[in-house]
Amino acid sequence: MTPPFPQRSWQAALAIYLRAPVITMLFLGFSAGLPFLLVFSTLSAWLRSDGVQVAAIGFFAWIGMLYSIKFFWAPVVDRLALPVLTRTFGQRRSWMLLAQALIAGGLVGLASLDPQQNLPLVAGFALLVAFGSATQDIAIDAFRIESAPDDMQAAMASTYIIGYRGGLVAAGAGALYVASWLSWQAAYLTMALLVGVGIITVLLRPEPERLSLTSQLIHEPRVRAFIRVSRGKPRLLRRLGAWLIGAVVCPFTDFISRHRLKALWLLVFVAVFRISDLAMASMANPLYIDLGFSLETIANVTNVFGIAMSIGGGILGGLLVARYGIGPILVLGAVAATLTNLLFAALALAGQSLPMLVMTIVGDNLSNGLASAVFIAFLSSLTSRAYTATQYALFSSLMTLPGKFLSGFGGMVVAAEGYPTFFVIATALGLPAIALAIWISRDKALVPPPAPRTA
Repeated sequence: MTPPFPQRSWQAALAIYLRAPVITMLFLGFSAGLPFLLVFSTLSAWLRSDGVQVAAIGFFAWIGMLYSIKFFWAPVVDRLALPVLTRTFGQRRSWMLLAQALIAGGLVGLASLDPQQNLPLVAGFALLVAFGSATQDIAIDAFRIESAPDDMQAAMASTYIIGYRGGLVAAGAGALYVASWLSWQAAYLTMALLVGVGIITVLLRPEPERLSLTSQLIHEPRVRAFIRVSRGKPRLLRRLGAWLIGAVVCPFTDFISRHRLKALWLLVFVAVFRISDLAMASMANPLYIDLGFSLETIANVTNVFGIAMSIGGGILGGLLVARYGIGPILVLGAVAATLTNLLFAALALAGQSLPMLVMTIVGDNLSNGLASAVFIAFLSSLTSRAYTATQYALFSSLMTLPGKFLSGFGGMVVAAEGYPTFFVIATALGLPAIALAIWISRDKALVPPPAPRTA
């Protein structure tokens, strides 16, 4: 059982944001957000502006599947030591540096190509950037969880969200500005230089304290049992088997053994917490366009108010968790993220109303920012410090897959029933998350109550 969260004063809660581990996540969040759009919407804009056929551009969306299957190689990031790098920088920092090198190399490779003449190579370098980005996400999540206690995780998550949004702005609007002023090649070279923000951060910050990989393996009962029964087998086979059991099998058995019958319900909760807002996301922009809002209005409102409210929600979530603990704020996040989908139904009924659009964007992004911060803190508390990369990668992949799958059917529901009904259905999808959040918040073994107020 994790130690209880101290119930802090508001001044003490605010002071958390001045601590070095929390500030660090601002820059690592930027490093994580930077590559994302460079292999999606920004890359699509470049390809289309250079005359690549729309049908070919559509296949580039498959690159995003790498982010949803990163748990397959998370055990490698968690347990495999990199030659020279791990001995010099430590397990987490070495993998972050390797991932950042892959991202920068892929971006430089993209900048050297003419998409019309080298489309397969463009796809290859884009895959390299996405793979490096997903790998960096695994290492950053593990670094964050291991760098501070549970009661700082929400604040770290909120600064991570702020930094991530900054990375998205740089890779989206920033890259487009550079491309319009100079060229697409210059834009991608500029983005490659910005990878240096993450590299410098990794070099300046210390490696989190943790047992060596060998020590972790020796302490695993399943690994010791395998070593006993495999006596007489070739040494290489025994070492490989011990590593696979420690890296792949133990992270899953550890979670099940710690939570037993609750493990299944916790995984269900992880899968449904974001299902409501992810399922409706694909129909938000079509709604704005069908209501008659101009692209300029949509961009201004969703960027200015949306990003500001998402950042504000993340900061608010971090403050509330630091003040009251995860339990009650987890329920608040689930309720807010679910019920604000009704704002989209109200917008669909109201028609082309700018005040209603602003209200919808503000409510949706504020609630999602808050819910994301508290949920990241909750997932971090579920993660064993012995298997941070593997377990968190599993949780984060499970968190997005159901909602992304259901979002593909959004257009069919809108065509058959209309926008208001679709967003009401999306709201109903979030009700199980609210019920499970209430159950979890009452279980002291899962979410300890805050301790008495400290000075």
